[in-house]
Amino acid sequence: MLTRDRRSSQASDSTDPAPGAAPTGSLTIPQGSALAISAVLGTGVITLPAIAAGIAGPASLVAWLALVLLSVPLASTFAAMGARFPDGGGVSTYVGRAFGRRASAAVGWCFFFAVPVGAPPASLMAGGYVADVVGGGHRTAVAVAVCLILGVALLNAAGLRLSGRVQLVMTGTLAALMVVTVVTALPHARLGNLTPFAPHGWSAVGPAAALLVWGFAGWEAVASLAGDYRRPGRDVPRATGVALVVVGVLYLALAATSLLVLGAATGDSQAPLSDLLAAGVGGQVRAVTAAVAVLLTFGAMNAYYAGGSRLGASLAREGALPAYLARGSGPGEVPRRALALIAVESLAGLVVSEVLGLGFTPLMLLATGCFTLVYVLGTGAAVRLLPRGTRVWWTALVALASVLVLLVMNGWHVLWALGVAVAAVGYVSYRERARAGRNARRDT
Repeated sequence: MLTRDRRSSQASDSTDPAPGAAPTGSLTIPQGSALAISAVLGTGVITLPAIAAGIAGPASLVAWLALVLLSVPLASTFAAMGARFPDGGGVSTYVGRAFGRRASAAVGWCFFFAVPVGAPPASLMAGGYVADVVGGGHRTAVAVAVCLILGVALLNAAGLRLSGRVQLVMTGTLAALMVVTVVTALPHARLGNLTPFAPHGWSAVGPAAALLVWGFAGWEAVASLAGDYRRPGRDVPRATGVALVVVGVLYLALAATSLLVLGAATGDSQAPLSDLLAAGVGGQVRAVTAAVAVLLTFGAMNAYYAGGSRLGASLAREGALPAYLARGSGPGEVPRRALALIAVESLAGLVVSEVLGLGFTPLMLLATGCFTLVYVLGTGAAVRLLPRGTRVWWTALVALASVLVLLVMNGWHVLWALGVAVAAVGYVSYRERARAGRNARRDT
């Protein structure tokens, strides 16, 4: 959301509330860790190992490791910002403090327009698992995708949303399934499946890493939650550290096990989690993993539709999107117009992808480009706001350099994110000039 906070952007050296200050919230470290894990661990885990393997082969493990390592300075930077500026606006607030209202609007637009381009591939991933069980091939996957997009939109339009507790249970179920899959499948691993290690050349690692941003988007939520902790300066870094370890271990373990057990077939699998679990457990496990994939995707899409529509209405209320979309932005209201726009754009993205035969990888790259640009702006804001020369400042500088490399690796798909950001700045500038003109005419 856009920030209206015009206080000084000078960062304080203190990371805890002042002595004697009232606690800022009640969130504990275990609860905060669980929320951070649920924000990052999402739909990508059900298909990303196969997609990355298809791009770079076993060398995709290098891309996975690179993203895990990048998550350390990135998450640490957002944790440091959250500890110093506990605010529910999160990265948008920090970008507004550092670079002004127009840059903050660009962050909001990147989030808002990443939802409809991310929904089709996410729903198609779940559809692939259903098709793996019931048959019907790609047609079944598309039918499931349409049902998920419409179902989630209708659920939100009715004012019904899954509670945070249900979302956490879903994420916990996914994490447990990943652990069971890895433990049961590893005895079938063969080192020979890792050769040749880079069948498509080392240059393929970059594009694989750019795509894997999909599975690591969510670290910015660490900053948004900071104000809910009792002692943000102490608790945010600790909760973030726990989340980093859990997410990193789970992702690397699953990616490595997929390649060690499935070998070259990993890149061709439309349901790698099912294939792994079947290799380890046997029996009729595909139906179970398909059900988990659909429920997980439904929950993730529900969260993004709910958050995205509310963000869109909020942006419209503050003048960063057309006023028509502002309806439903009040407390307890349902932003149906913004929700309808997201749903229509999601369906349009799915139709265009199917008509042109693009598959879901290009749409994923469009979405990851938006997320990466948000990270560029967020870490850039941190470099400007954090005390220069301190450990956290250097950490932010490393994170900024890393996400800039990722942005370049996104290739031409980054033009979508840059176009969205430019459009946001242009729209806000136009609104400001129009408002200034009206005020000038009134004064005369």
